[in-house]
Amino acid sequence: MSVADAYIALISSLPGSERLFVAKQPPLSRLRLDRRLKALSAKDAKILNSIENTLSWSAYDMDVTDAQAVERCKRTLKNIPHASLRTLFNERMDMRTIVAAMRLRKHGVEPPSGPFGFSRWSRHIPANWNDPTFRLETQVPWASQANQLLDNDDPLGLERLLLSVSHTQLKRHAARHMFDFEAVAIYVLIWNIFDRWAQSNAQEAATRFENLAQQAMADIEYQGISA
Repeated sequence: MSVADAYIALISSLPGSERLFVAKQPPLSRLRLDRRLKALSAKDAKILNSIENTLSWSAYDMDVTDAQAVERCKRTLKNIPHASLRTLFNERMDMRTIVAAMRLRKHGVEPPSGPFGFSRWSRHIPANWNDPTFRLETQVPWASQANQLLDNDDPLGLERLLLSVSHTQLKRHAARHMFDFEAVAIYVLIWNIFDRWAQSNAQEAATRFENLAQQAMADIEYQGISA
């Protein structure tokens, strides 16, 4: 079977998904997805693995420095030969850089003296540090809402916003690809968004349950009842 035919068969075997935030889990397990991805050529599998790992915070050591993270992003981008995948990678890094800067600013950090993060806005952000959206409201329509959610201490709302924006960006790229490697890579990145939301929901549910349990214990203690 040719590579082209193998990729057609691979894409055809991947199930569609429900609407984001409606689906309770990805359309198939990671184990089943990885089995299908064995149809990728060694070169394409390496590219996809590099993109996934660079975009996954869990793949970074706790003591990684900003400079090391930026260098890793540069290496990954250099090794992506596909224009559409380079574009979506840059879009994701733009988002992460903006949100990371907003979080630092919220904690009282002063503007960096040099470029910040890995983004086309790396120099623009420090120069506009005190503006709520870093003067990016035209180029980045979601920035104002993200900043408001941060101010409101609404991490789940922020997560939902960022996943929604990422999902929209990926679907836009997906419309330009059907049965090629880019289509497979975009499918996997969309899968990761569904998986991330499923985990966020689970974490939120666990936190909510813990808060309710603590409240119940407080009520019992207040009433003088021994647990």
